Amino acid sequence: MVSEEQDVLIYPEAIFIIVSDTLVALQQLAIHHRSRLDTLPSGRQVPVIGITGSNGKTIVKEWLYQLLYEEFSIVRSPKSYNSQIGVPLSVLQMDEQHTLGIFEAGISKPGEMEILEKIIQPTIGVLTNIGEAHSEGFMDQSQKLSEKLKLFTHCQFLTGRETDIAGQKEWISTFESKPEVLTWGFSPNNELEVKHIDKKERFTVITVCPGSAENIFVIPFTDDASVENAITCYFVLLQLGISHEAIAKKMEHLQPVNMRLELKKGINHCMLINDSYSADINSLEIALNFLDQQSGYAKKTVILSDLLQTARKDDQLYHYIIERLKKHQVSRIIGIGEHISETLRHITSKPGDGPEIELHTSTESYLHQFRSSQFREEIILIKGARIFEFEKIVQLLEQKLHQTVLEINLNAIVHNVKVYQKQLKPSTKMMAMVKAFAYGSGGAEIAGILQYHKVDYLGVAYTDEGVELRKAGITLPVMVMNPEESAFESIIEYNLEPDIYSFSMLHSFESFLLREGLQRYPVHIEIETGMNRLGFAMNEIKGLADHFETTTLLKVHTVFSHLAASEDPAQDEFTLQQFNLYKQAVDQLQKKLNYSFLQHITNSAGIFRFPWLQLDMVRLGIGMYGIDSAIAHQSLLQQVATLKTTIAQLKHIKAGESVGYNRKAVLKQDAVIATVRIGYADGYSRMLGNGAGKMRIKDKLVPVIGSICMDMTIIDVTGIADVRVGDEVIVFGEELPVQQLAEWAGTIPYEIMTSISQRVKRVYFQE
Repeated sequence: MVSEEQDVLIYPEAIFIIVSDTLVALQQLAIHHRSRLDTLPSGRQVPVIGITGSNGKTIVKEWLYQLLYEEFSIVRSPKSYNSQIGVPLSVLQMDEQHTLGIFEAGISKPGEMEILEKIIQPTIGVLTNIGEAHSEGFMDQSQKLSEKLKLFTHCQFLTGRETDIAGQKEWISTFESKPEVLTWGFSPNNELEVKHIDKKERFTVITVCPGSAENIFVIPFTDDASVENAITCYFVLLQLGISHEAIAKKMEHLQPVNMRLELKKGINHCMLINDSYSADINSLEIALNFLDQQSGYAKKTVILSDLLQTARKDDQLYHYIIERLKKHQVSRIIGIGEHISETLRHITSKPGDGPEIELHTSTESYLHQFRSSQFREEIILIKGARIFEFEKIVQLLEQKLHQTVLEINLNAIVHNVKVYQKQLKPSTKMMAMVKAFAYGSGGAEIAGILQYHKVDYLGVAYTDEGVELRKAGITLPVMVMNPEESAFESIIEYNLEPDIYSFSMLHSFESFLLREGLQRYPVHIEIETGMNRLGFAMNEIKGLADHFETTTLLKVHTVFSHLAASEDPAQDEFTLQQFNLYKQAVDQLQKKLNYSFLQHITNSAGIFRFPWLQLDMVRLGIGMYGIDSAIAHQSLLQQVATLKTTIAQLKHIKAGESVGYNRKAVLKQDAVIATVRIGYADGYSRMLGNGAGKMRIKDKLVPVIGSICMDMTIIDVTGIADVRVGDEVIVFGEELPVQQLAEWAGTIPYEIMTSISQRVKRVYFQE
């Protein structure tokens, strides 16, 4: 559905429907589709659960699926598809085979829920915790609650916490369907009274009273949010007519909802996508799309368990899966489970006619014959239901590095890119800088995501960085900002585009092209306007323009310069002076060239502070990673990287004893210290020693004590309860920004990010 005419020849297999408003059309289509599926073939109404609230919507939805999939053929929202676009996309998945729908709905301002109610048409309402989250678009909590409750105007009944819903009963009674309101809470006035919550070390015992009976169930979680979400699910299942005994048995086996796809380095130069927590059609398609984003691997392997869904018969289901794998060009499927093995064992694929098939009835039987030599230079998706314990397979395939990990949130990268793109004119292109191993985050991995999301250009510092991108399957144009004469051959071989910043570089590269017999090779011209680093000086521009008027060896793709202080308001006059010099140089070059080229001068900070300097392209650097001091509202950006480590040992130290090299720290009182697995060889600056730096453990900041060692750092954890060997320690992340670490170390975030050594394992994940 489009609102403008399209060149249909580009998409020969597509049908275009032209509408005035694409969002409204999508929603109307979903409303019509949902209305067609009101009843089952038996004539009974299809139960549809609509979930809304501030916190816990997705967890409750996924847990209801875990608890009900054996009784129902379920369609549910993928991931957190709960928006004005996500809800219709979710409901459009519903078909005649489904006997239960579970959809979540989220809103950001008044007036949005009415349309979502028409799309979902829930018969059962579930209100989760109404907290502070997502409150920006509402006057107060009361308005937010009343807007969310509009989802339930045609429900038969709705459930929720007494603290959220009790005061709204009179208003709810005015709803058209007069829904029955069922609350749970800690007073006997509720339809479900919570009598007691007993938290043990690894599980929680919950005692509830649905009426006069006293029932007990156990969940394998101890945090407050999980307890609350589990009670909500328990109450919903009771209303669906499921016995307490059956519910209690299911509750014991609830699995955590991991909303992440993790990308990790594997053995034998492989890459792993770890999705070993769920297996159904929706999440498989999401994982396969993520697989497609990773360029550079000719071979794709999928390790897949039985799918825990009953909407299709096995024969239909697994043949459908084979067709999906073909579409995503999967080379090999390793099926694990009795159902997938029984169904696919009669299928044979000719080379090039579908994935090679290998089958095992259980994880244990697969592990028994596992050989690491079976995997080499490929990307492997590990996708399985929790009960198959595929984490054992992940452990065998994962490259073994020490326990200090840099986690890279790919969703945050995409979010930040879009924040900057929204500041650009439609015609303005974007070059993303992935130099210095993408500021420590991993060049090829980040470039793959940027390529998938249609960034126009990539920039690297040195040729070998560009070569790495090409070997990883990156096809975007790549500018090399500091080419060396010794690397000219690699530049040509891998189709990279050099920055020409001096006459000596210009003549050297042209001589090389002449020997190779190449013409009109793409280059970028750098102008010196005030950074005084690299670039042609202003008094050289006329000679440069005259040269380009006669040469056929080179073709200028872009002309650019660097703003030296675009983030500093005190230097704005200098920034504008730089721009004026740049434009003078561009004008001289353009007069001599008989073709156009792209102009760019703006960096991350300049995109926000100098929108009129966008020109043809901007260069996005560290802002992509959530760091930009020029943005007034830093909350616009998301932190991309989290550096974490673990505790290796705990010690109880007496007053007067010293800690670390050169006895830099002598304790004034008894203390508990923890040695953590990170040191200056990992990139943790020695400037952070002796109390200058802090780390975060169990949501508390603790100081570094003594000098930083090569491989270890010591922190003071005195007074922190329940600290154990192996506990996670945050070096920097969302709650401890890298900007703060840089301030403590007396440096800038660039240095902190780019100093993280290659021995620190990078884990990439997508929510």
